[in-house]
Amino acid sequence: MTSQFRNPSAALLAVVFLVASGCAGAGAGAKVEGKIGVLDPARILSDTNAGKKAKDNLTAFSKNRQTLIELDEKELRRLEEDFVKQASVLSPAAKREREEMFRRRMQEYQQKVAELNREVQEKQKDVMDGFRDKIETVVGKIAKRLGLQIVVDSSKGGVTLYREDTLDISNQVIEEFNRDYP
Repeated sequence: MTSQFRNPSAALLAVVFLVASGCAGAGAGAKVEGKIGVLDPARILSDTNAGKKAKDNLTAFSKNRQTLIELDEKELRRLEEDFVKQASVLSPAAKREREEMFRRRMQEYQQKVAELNREVQEKQKDVMDGFRDKIETVVGKIAKRLGLQIVVDSSKGGVTLYREDTLDISNQVIEEFNRDYP
């Protein structure tokens, strides 16, 4: 069975709309009963101990990769400066050889930058996926305890257009998250 929605956010928005409008499996005008909670995952990331550790881990990893790039940039600048200084005394063949070596080194540098950026993106995805799994576990426990049937992402740019503050379970999730993942 294929989904009509290619975008999971659009599908979730459609479900929320149907539930809110009373059309999801109920007759026209029938009231849909249910308990909904909302959560801001960005707050969980920034306000929990594990989230802060994850962000620090990513920052350190990124800085390490940036340092490697900066070292290569310095080496390329040094090679270029040396070439400029020696260009007047080099034979045409030696100039071409140096220019070709510099081009190869520049190409290697660009490939290395692309690879290091890819590593940072993969690390970020791995860390965030693991963190999201933990959020889902904690949210599941709290949702069951509170009798919630659905918990919706209320972060800025998410699918939630309006919510009452009383529906927000972010504080409970942060407290439980810090207990489960100190």
